[in-house]
Amino acid sequence: MSIAITGTGCYIPEVLVPNEAFESKHFLNSDGSSFPQSNTVIIEKFKAITGIRERRYAKNEFNASDLAFLASKNALEDAGISGEDLDYIIFAHNFGDVPFGSSHGNTLPSLATRVKNDLQIRNPKCVAYDLLFGCPGWVEGMIQAYAFIKSGMAKRCLVIGAETLSRVVDPHDRDSMIYSDGAGACIVEEKEGQGEILAHNSATYANEEAYYLFHGASYHHEIPDDLKYIKMYGRKIYEFAITYVPGAMKECLDKSGVSIDDVKKIFIHQANEKMDEAIVKRFYQLYDREMPAGVMPMNIHELGNSSVATIPTLYDMVRKGKMENHQVSKGDVVIFASVGAGMNINAVVYRY
Repeated sequence: MSIAITGTGCYIPEVLVPNEAFESKHFLNSDGSSFPQSNTVIIEKFKAITGIRERRYAKNEFNASDLAFLASKNALEDAGISGEDLDYIIFAHNFGDVPFGSSHGNTLPSLATRVKNDLQIRNPKCVAYDLLFGCPGWVEGMIQAYAFIKSGMAKRCLVIGAETLSRVVDPHDRDSMIYSDGAGACIVEEKEGQGEILAHNSATYANEEAYYLFHGASYHHEIPDDLKYIKMYGRKIYEFAITYVPGAMKECLDKSGVSIDDVKKIFIHQANEKMDEAIVKRFYQLYDREMPAGVMPMNIHELGNSSVATIPTLYDMVRKGKMENHQVSKGDVVIFASVGAGMNINAVVYRY
């Protein structure tokens, strides 16, 4: 039984926001105090660490489920199937539909149900549900789709990752520059000759790591405490990621039976350029190898960190020849890997 990705699609929002747009922001420390450096210096340091020079935001009238619908429509067309052929719609997100001007998400009905409605799927046996798993949500959705199909519970699944993080960031927090909006989707089905999921691996670390990412009040103390924004302990996340993700990737690759030398691409969650490079370098060090040039495509420089949408968007772009000097060919082995709130980590080894 070969369980493959038979179609992909993404939606990249139209509003381009360069780093220079943050020059006028009033950034504050967590205690509400001002930084001694100018915003120019803060932004330069930010770019040097994250690699981000611009990001994309959704148009005011669009919500996460709207971006997801557009990405899903592209994936269905790419796979050459109808929405009526789907057994499951698995929608990974973290904040629901957040209307422009609000920081509160709406998840009733579920975003997966909203996408099913937008796609005008009438089949009641197409089950739609949401998945909350932090940034690794889309990869975990892939793993769940694989399990459904392998067990005989499904034949075809639509797996979506979409987010509008620009609407849940504290404008007084420097980390607000990291986040962006976007959507990616894929069709997973049993089909010979179109690829194969070879292995997967997941873990949740929920002791002292549980609240490395959390909902918190603005750093500007005059903003009411009941307005909550995405917050994180960046240094702790970095240390966690470079410590645990390489080993999880190795465990997954070893389970697949594929040699490290046969891995052509690693599609890692586009969170932070330096962190991602450190993870992949440590992964190769576990095999006493140097990280090969060109093994890790990145679009974070132009698209920022759109959480669950980063990997499916990146994969769709590479697969369709939209990233210079990056492509995948039939038979290539690739790895999907992610880390995020939970703290959760996961990986999938896939033969294209």
